[in-house]
Amino acid sequence: MLIGFGCSTQLLSEMYGIIMSPGFPEPYPRDTERNWNISVPAGFRISLFFTHFDLEPSYLCEYDYVKVEAEGKVLAVFCGKEETDTEQVPAQRVITSHRNSLSIRFSSDFSNEERFSGFVAHYSAVDVDECSEHSDEEQLCDHFCHNFIGGYYCSCRYGYQLHTDNHTCRVDCSGAVFRERSGVISSVNFPAPYPKSSNCSYQIEVEEGFRLHLQFDPRFDVEDHPDVTCPYDYIK
Repeated sequence: MLIGFGCSTQLLSEMYGIIMSPGFPEPYPRDTERNWNISVPAGFRISLFFTHFDLEPSYLCEYDYVKVEAEGKVLAVFCGKEETDTEQVPAQRVITSHRNSLSIRFSSDFSNEERFSGFVAHYSAVDVDECSEHSDEEQLCDHFCHNFIGGYYCSCRYGYQLHTDNHTCRVDCSGAVFRERSGVISSVNFPAPYPKSSNCSYQIEVEEGFRLHLQFDPRFDVEDHPDVTCPYDYIK
């Protein structure tokens, strides 16, 4: 898609590919801008590696440069041929996007005193292991997380069912009837934390002529709220 003299943008959606400066291996033209916007499926990142790099050197890359961006943030700006205090080259560095898109911009100014051959870069889609990238405090799944190429899925321990949100493990804790004259009823896993997204119904039935006396353990611990009575978890 032509967007101006000496300037063009190419959209890339393959899982891997090669990007080269205009005319490579011949010296790149002056006063030129090229843009490559890479997008791969969700669940992947983009890895970028330069195998050749030879651009005009300049202070802080103000003349010719290659700029790598992702989600509006600049990941790197390269120019020159060798690393200096004011110029950065790719060398053996692998650049990886945070998500599934990456943009590369090549720009040359109106004059070059020498001839520079440009660059060659290779990109590829890299699977994201969502399960290993979250800490215990930021779990994607309540119990088990399983990574596959392009995504992940959750599963639960025996006795639990996966909630419709496909992340939460809930337990079927209804239907039991207690007919003994004394006994103990506890939340699932007590004294460990009770499972999320569960709706437990307990039925107590004894012979006629008796009443029921219910006494809660001092360790009673159900989610509360400082301003509203039992808006989230509750026992009724």
